[in-house]
Amino acid sequence: MPLKERESFKLYYSIGEVAEMLDVNASLLRFWEKEFDIIQPQKNAKGNRIYKEQDLKNLKLIHHLVKERGFTLEGAKKKIKDQHKALLEKSEMIESLKHVKEMLLELKESL
Repeated sequence: MPLKERESFKLYYSIGEVAEMLDVNASLLRFWEKEFDIIQPQKNAKGNRIYKEQDLKNLKLIHHLVKERGFTLEGAKKKIKDQHKALLEKSEMIESLKHVKEMLLELKESL
């Protein structure tokens, strides 16, 4: 399933907003937080998780590896540990290309 695009740029995202963007349950995000040390959301005064842009990028990377490419959690951890920066760049490029593809398909349909 494709990732849902954000409508506007924000500094912080709630767990519900992030779950909706990735089309997963909030419980899965909490589980990934325990499994992957690169996910470290802050908590507000009420104890609710608030995710920054970097957390969102890391979650998208984990989502791509686990849900789209079929990695096991251990395999994804190892891949991220070995190639974190390169994977983030590649993931962002893939996301951009998907966006371009969607735009081209919409243009094709309008012709």
